[in-house]
Amino acid sequence: MASEKSKILVVGATGYLGRHVVAALLKSFQDAGVTLLKGDLYDQASLVSAVKAADVVISTLGSLQLADQTRLIDAIKEAGNVKRFFPSEFGLDVDHTGIVEPGKSVLSAKVAIRRAVEAAGIPYTYVVAGFFAGYALPGIGQALAQGPPADKAVVLGDGNAKAVYVEEGDIGTYTVLAADDPRAENKTLYVRPPANTLSHNELLALWEKKSGRGFEREYVPEETVLKQIQESPVPANIILSIWHAAQVRGEQTGFEVDPAKGVEAADLYPDVKYTTVDEYLDRFL
Repeated sequence: MASEKSKILVVGATGYLGRHVVAALLKSFQDAGVTLLKGDLYDQASLVSAVKAADVVISTLGSLQLADQTRLIDAIKEAGNVKRFFPSEFGLDVDHTGIVEPGKSVLSAKVAIRRAVEAAGIPYTYVVAGFFAGYALPGIGQALAQGPPADKAVVLGDGNAKAVYVEEGDIGTYTVLAADDPRAENKTLYVRPPANTLSHNELLALWEKKSGRGFEREYVPEETVLKQIQESPVPANIILSIWHAAQVRGEQTGFEVDPAKGVEAADLYPDVKYTTVDEYLDRFL
């Protein structure tokens, strides 16, 4: 581990995930505080200036700006001082997904950025974190639900594929820990907290026990899910394609990590007291 903490630039710091990364940084640096650097992604001079002030750059830009991270790569190359770059990832492992359209096209921007980072020779860490708890757990794992099931839960496939649900603050914590960790350099960091790896059936059963309310399950066969993806408007079709990859294909959990290319956050940082799914569901009681 590095003896001295790096200066970290968070691009997209006020966004959905960015604010959680900043909160984790505040805890890590305690009294050191945070310096606000004004940088414009579309003004190369200001961007290079901001990058030059940092050792590590973490991008948490949203889906509409993913492709524009090439500007950030150019600034990092020009600045010449960055020890690690975290491009905006935090979902499925885009190099190992069979996600269907339109999700495939959305994630292709992340694939392109990975290849550009590698081609530029910039040291990197790709953070793969499964489902954001704030997106997936209010509906108890249902793809398009806004809240817990009342009488019936919709389950894609047979409900047995295991997926990963991670509280956003914990994603921030693991990301910040990896920023100065040489074990995560040029690797994919898989954030898969053991207690948060559940099938949809297990998740629904946990909610039934916790809420004291039972409900029926409507199981949607995979061919029907694929048809719904094709027929649904944006953004429902994108959401369904991601859920299909995770909850039907089991892409978040159905593989062993290649130690030459990836590391498990749970192995590197076993002392992190992450929020469990069980604890998170208490918010909805």
